[in-house]
Formats: sequence, C-alpha cells, structure tokens
Amino acid sequence: MTKSRPTRATRPLFALLLALAVTPYPSVLAAPASDQEGKATIEQADDSVKAPIEEQAHSSKGNVTVEGRRIDYTVTPGTLTLRNDKGEPIASMFYVAYVVDNGKAAPRRPVTFVFNGGPGSSSMWLHMGSFGPVRVDTPTDKAHPPAPFRIAANPQSIIDKTDLVFLDAIGTGLSRPVGKAKGTDFWGVDQDINAFASGIQRYLTINNRWNSPKILLGESYGTLRAAGLVNELQNRGVEMNGVILLSSILNYGIRNPGYDRISVTYLPSYAATAWYHNRLPNRPASLEPFLTEVRAFANGPYLTALAKGDDLNETERENIARQMSAYTGLSPDYLLRNDLRVDLGRFRKELMRDQGRTVGRLDSRFLGIDMDEAGEQPEFDAADTAISGAYIAAINDYLFGTLGYKTDLQYRPNFYKEISPNWDQKHISPINGGGRKMPAADTALDLARAMRVNPHLKVLSLNGYYDMATPFFGAEYDLKHMQLDPSLRGNLTFRYYESGHMIYIHPESMTALRRDLSEFYATAAP
Repeated sequence: MTKSRPTRATRPLFALLLALAVTPYPSVLAAPASDQEGKATIEQADDSVKAPIEEQAHSSKGNVTVEGRRIDYTVTPGTLTLRNDKGEPIASMFYVAYVVDNGKAAPRRPVTFVFNGGPGSSSMWLHMGSFGPVRVDTPTDKAHPPAPFRIAANPQSIIDKTDLVFLDAIGTGLSRPVGKAKGTDFWGVDQDINAFASGIQRYLTINNRWNSPKILLGESYGTLRAAGLVNELQNRGVEMNGVILLSSILNYGIRNPGYDRISVTYLPSYAATAWYHNRLPNRPASLEPFLTEVRAFANGPYLTALAKGDDLNETERENIARQMSAYTGLSPDYLLRNDLRVDLGRFRKELMRDQGRTVGRLDSRFLGIDMDEAGEQPEFDAADTAISGAYIAAINDYLFGTLGYKTDLQYRPNFYKEISPNWDQKHISPINGGGRKMPAADTALDLARAMRVNPHLKVLSLNGYYDMATPFFGAEYDLKHMQLDPSLRGNLTFRYYESGHMIYIHPESMTALRRDLSEFYATAAP
C-alpha cells in the first residue's frame, strides 16, 4: 500500500504504507529473516503460541473536546478471533475501538473501520496521527527531536461524526496467526481481504453494530484493501455506506516494468515538488492551476511522445524535454539522458543535488543529507526517518501505559521484512462473475462493482500533492477508469492538500481534512 525499488540504504521503517511502492522494507522490530524461504522464524512461532485465542477486551473511559464540545467515549483495545469454515481459530486480530457514550443512540451511530497498508504495516500511523481522540504531535517538515514526544488530546478528531475501530493486519501490531495457521496464510491480496472481512463481521456481531452505518477508511496499500474489501463485505451481505481512500494505490499492474504510465503518473508530483522547493525558472504564484496545466501536458503531449517509443524523432524529444524541464526543474540534458522517463529515486536525488540535499519519498517537503552527493539514489527517506521514532514511542506508551493493555507480545509497527517478500499479489477479478486471477491486483474493478451493486455507496479520495509514494495523479487515473455509469459518478469525490502521504501531519491540511470528512459523513451516513 510501483515506485522504483529503493536501495537497501533507503529502506526505512515507517513507510511503504504503500503499494508496489510497497517494496520490502525491513522493520527495526522485526525478527531476522529465516534461512529457508517460507519457514516461520522463531519469533513468529513464539508469537503464535502467545497470541490469545479467547477474545480480549480492556475498556476504559476518555474524553476529548472537538469544536468546543466535550465528547465522552469508551476506548477498548482488544482482539477478534477469526475462524475457518470448520470453526477452528486461525488468527487473533488486534483492534482499538473508540465508541462515544451515547446511550440508546449508540448502535445507530456510524462506525468506521480504519487501517494502514504496507503490506506489512500496522495501523499505528492512522491511530496515533490522524482521526482518533489522541495523537502524537509532529507538526513540521523537519526531523523531529528525540523523546519526550507530545502525546495529547486531538481536537481535530472525527469522533464527533463516527465511532472508530483501528484494525491491525495479521502479523503486524498485536495481530497474529493462531492454532495451525501461519502468517503466509494471510499474506496476499485476497487472503488479507478475507481476514479483514471476517474481522469486521466479528466486530459487528459482538458489539451489536450490524445496523449501524458502516464506513471503511484505508491509507496507502490500505486503499487497495478497502476497494476490494467493500466489494467482499457486500458480497457477504454487509451493506456499506462509504469508502474513504487516503493516499491511494489501487492498481499494481501499471507499476510493472516496461509500462510508461508510471512516468506519466509521476510527472505532476515532480512538478509540485519542484514548485515547493522553488526549483522552477518561472515559478507560478500558486500550485493550482499550475498542476492542472501539468496534468494536461502529461496526459497529452508527454503521453503521446512516450507512446511513440523509438519512433519519436530528435526534434520531438528535445521539445518534450524542454517542457518537462520547465515543469520539473531538471535540466533538458538530464531528461534526455534518462530517455524522458525519470525514475523516482533519481528525481529525489537530482532535484536538489547542487545543494547536497535529497527530497522525501513519503513527503517531498522533507529534505535529507546523503554521505555521497554523487550517488544515483537517496540513502534514506527523510520523511520516514523524521517521524518514525515519535509514532513508535507513542503507540507503546499509549497502549501499554495510558490504556494499561496487558500482553506478552511485542507491538510490531511493521513487519515488512517478513511479509513483503511473501506477499501473494494475485487477485481474483470481480469481472464477469469472477474466477480469473489477475497476476497483479487492480481493486478499482472491485470498487466499481461495489458502487454499481450499491448505488448509494459514497467514495472520497484524499490526496497529498507532495506524496511521492502514491502520487495523486495515479489515484485520479485509477478512479477515473472505473467505467462508472454517469448516474454514479457524483458518488465519487476528490480532495487535495499541500501535504504528503500522511496528510494529517501537516496542521493546515489536517484542519481541511477534518472539514472535508465532516462533509462526507453528512452525506454518506446522515
């Protein structure tokens, strides 16, 4: 939850909440890789034994003030036991739920199921940074100082609009396989969708929420999951009200080598980044409508030029390079030497090479310093390293300190090193009754089917201009190629922010984000 595959030096800890941008990222907290592929590590085996089969729930009270109104809620960290068709336990899915104390009206309040992506990320980022009643503060585009970090009430929470349930994928956070099951049983597009569908159904049952308005909110790879999950839930009779896609990647197929679409997809993000860092010779006064102009060039002359392949003549090449240079801040010579197709890592390294700086991947507002200024790729993602420590400290302090949750397991912020290499990318197509497996998932097809089956389903796409992991133009492409009937297109809304992959870490964007979400809930779950 692609991009160019990062070098080992650039594989950070927090990121990849992405997609095929979802290349394997090691976790500092992950167990060492097994010597034999497919074998569980010692840590995995121990965790399988220690994960609870009996469902846990540890509730306490809290309150937060949102828009001047005090909201009292019950917070419950706990586990959901997933079972196979024989009734045998196969996984313990960890969640943290925030439910407003609202008396008899409680079962009719909207409930939103929230998750990050990876594959291999816990939902720590959304839980501790975005919409819950508590968050860790990382308000700048600079590296955050070490502990102590500020963990406080979140006045931008959307708990006034919806109850919230943060879910961790199996193998991440405190979610683990149990019984005879192994992690690899859950590590794949369809396997993961099935696990989340079962977990959500279980939550609805034990909490009497089947008749509540229901929303999915996924970030990064979590958007690919959400688009497939809404279709699967509706196939199971769980009627949904809405889907919120935060920093989207829905189609892995266009990220395969040899396809030019990825170059077209990235161009507007390159332009936004060059604009932000003042690298354009004739910098426009504002980001929009500049990016509208870049989109038109990308989908027009640039796409046509790339489609010509080796038939593109020298004059055409030079003309395209000059215009790309005006939009990206890279020299025409550099663009020509890259055959007009600039890899993400190269762009991040080249844009500010003369200043000895690299730009971030998850958020290109962030700047990094490499040891080797002459290198081809950045040594690390400055956005990732800037805030990871704050989030990891916050989730551990909050869960095991403030909430007093007891477990023998170690919370895994991510488990990329184990999960990513073992991830099954195939997905059963929902077209023509399903059955055919796509080698790389495109769950925009599932989302389109869900919208056709349920014409009341609302979809909100949230995008950061400086997100280089899941670029906004790629989200537009995926969602605008769902072949929706004109009567359904009004159910799909796009919103944009001058932030990166994690839109909510930018204070001004978070304010706008809450406003846009409030409007969405007013229509999706009135």
